[in-house]
Amino acid sequence: MANINTAGVDPTKMGVGRAIAVLTSGGDAQGMNAAVRATVRVGLYTGAKVFFVHEGYQGLVDGGDHIRPATWESVSMMLQLGGTVIGSARCKDFQTREGRLKAAFNLVKLGVTNLCVIGGDGSLTGANIFRTEWSDLLKDLISKGKITKEEAKTSSHLNIVGMVGSIDNDFCGTDMTIGTDSALHRIIEVVDSITTTAQSHQRAFILEVMGRHCGYLALVTALACGADWVFIPEMPPDDGWEDHLCRRLTEFCKRSPISLVTKRLGYDTRATTLGHVQRGGTPSAFDRVLGSRMGVEAVMALLEATPETPACVVSLSGNQAVRLPLMECVQVTKETKDAMNEGRFDDAVKLRGRSFENNWNTYKLLAHVRPPETKSNINVAILNVGAPCAGMNAAVRAAVRIGIIQGHNMLAVHDGFEGLAEEKPITWNTVGDWTGKGGSELGTKRVLPGKYMEEISLNIAKYNIHALVIIGGFEAFSGALEMVQGRGKYEELCIPMVIIPATVSNNVPGSDFSIGADTALNTITTTCDRIKQSAAGTKRRVFIIETMGGYCGYLATVAGLSAGADAAYIYEERFGIRDLERNVEHLVEKMKTTVKRGLILRNENCNSNYTTDFIFNLYSEEGKGVFDCRKNVLGHMQQGGTPTPFDRNFATKMGAKAVLWLTEKLKECYRHGRIFANTLDSACVLGMRKRGLVLQPLAELKEETDFEHRIPKNQWWLKLRPIMKILAKYQISLDTSEHALMEHVISKKPPVHMTLTK
Repeated sequence: MANINTAGVDPTKMGVGRAIAVLTSGGDAQGMNAAVRATVRVGLYTGAKVFFVHEGYQGLVDGGDHIRPATWESVSMMLQLGGTVIGSARCKDFQTREGRLKAAFNLVKLGVTNLCVIGGDGSLTGANIFRTEWSDLLKDLISKGKITKEEAKTSSHLNIVGMVGSIDNDFCGTDMTIGTDSALHRIIEVVDSITTTAQSHQRAFILEVMGRHCGYLALVTALACGADWVFIPEMPPDDGWEDHLCRRLTEFCKRSPISLVTKRLGYDTRATTLGHVQRGGTPSAFDRVLGSRMGVEAVMALLEATPETPACVVSLSGNQAVRLPLMECVQVTKETKDAMNEGRFDDAVKLRGRSFENNWNTYKLLAHVRPPETKSNINVAILNVGAPCAGMNAAVRAAVRIGIIQGHNMLAVHDGFEGLAEEKPITWNTVGDWTGKGGSELGTKRVLPGKYMEEISLNIAKYNIHALVIIGGFEAFSGALEMVQGRGKYEELCIPMVIIPATVSNNVPGSDFSIGADTALNTITTTCDRIKQSAAGTKRRVFIIETMGGYCGYLATVAGLSAGADAAYIYEERFGIRDLERNVEHLVEKMKTTVKRGLILRNENCNSNYTTDFIFNLYSEEGKGVFDCRKNVLGHMQQGGTPTPFDRNFATKMGAKAVLWLTEKLKECYRHGRIFANTLDSACVLGMRKRGLVLQPLAELKEETDFEHRIPKNQWWLKLRPIMKILAKYQISLDTSEHALMEHVISKKPPVHMTLTK
């Protein structure tokens, strides 16, 4: 999070007397517009002047009409657009000192000393060179009589902050670059379409994706669609890979993306090169939120910078915004390429970062290991609990296959705790195509185990179940707690259990994200885009939209940020009639500008009296003569559909890690020829917390939970709400006690391995 309210400084005065210019450079990426919009609006909020630089560095060199003042209205309706509205261009002029001298002149004349660059490593490196030369460029401009000494003094130092916009995700230091998630959406849409025709004709398909020298898009696509093979530059295949591949295809009767199967196995093959379709289309919800968060952080980094502060890049680490020295990131990115060129592929994977390495290790586990001949004689049962959501099947598939690779017998439990009496084996091939399927193939129910405890314990004994993987929402969490509490009475329940959070509501304690929430978020965001578009060309209109989530306001809040809502009403942030009145007045003022549409989101359980109908009627009455209203209740469409790339990938990693953890826990709990697990850490929730996947005992999480309203007592995403309000032009104070401090990436580098020759 950005640190805005520091040392008692009024955040609306931080930028007074300052000027910020924002440009997009290099290849376009979906989500760049969200970053531009946030930079402009937060810059204006702080009192700074903000300028658009059109056509990237070329516009900076050419000046004139290419550098224009940005207004609040000028970034309206940008969020849902792909590409970059302010344009991008490859610029040879800026690579010369003469070109940079012209750019410096243009900025000095406008009083701009803060530059926000959204682009790839080349664009950001160019910005750093510009900053390093700045004082010499000013001296040259003075000597040529282009600027006065007073102007040079006023503009004596240039602050640079970068945001990485690139679909390739090839910049070291950030887990995700702006545009990567959207590119994965395009790729997965195509893969899903190709898969159906591949199955219809028993064909093998070769799919080429973008990424230049970085294999991230290919690797995550392989994970998300269960590909049989992936070629990435960081890890070329070993000698003899052709035999390995053909053996896999023969053994598992799979489709494959390798053309040699035509000659060796006689398979009918087709090739598809996706090309620039990966760059296009509307940005995903993730990229809109990422761009918005990065834009806020970039403005703060610029306004807090001193002449001693190195140029920084705003990055994402897990779920945290961090600031990293720009040139350290560029250095590690260069070292990654060097490692690949020198054949140090293990180093290259490590240098790409923890996220890339985790993806690669998970892929290797699932795709390149043959199930062992010897069995472990361990029986692991898997069940889905609660409401179905997209991504559950991907988690089951990963858990089943990792379990089989470990030598375990995997048992499928149908219909949740209620079905714990009717297990049947689940095989490698059963789950083959589950990654892309929405809903729950195992079936799921909300029933808690309490009243079935006797039968459950008998069936655990009957089927000799040694461990449980429970995938689901708040009922999975509550049900597992009941199972743990039942251990005192039923010894059969003394087995390791792991809960994988999966629910659109994102309300399971112990995890920042639940499987399924990203898919629901994209459904809501896309629907809001369409609903807002329906008012194009009509008179002024406000839409009231009700979202799911139970008492958890995650969907309403984050969809509000990604769809550009004017307000999002949630249970966690109490509101009254005065707040509603202020919101209506705010919209009335907004409608006096060139922006003619309003969007209000309401979480289904935010308030029992201020219902969706009440809010619709209130806005309709108060808006008479200014705007009219429409309402939509999105309902169960939020739970449906095929999972997004994020949910497929997240679920796959969660399913794999859960079974690997259970395998280790079973070794700890093996006593005198049997499994006995009764410690607090033998029943855990596997969740994403800030920077990585962690396992937390249910007993500890119990203290962090509001059971009446089925939500965690503390929720990280509440810190996004002030950003949403500021981007909607509310004059509120942003409290940011969590400062995104400058960190370092050089120290994270793996050591260079030396090879000794005899």
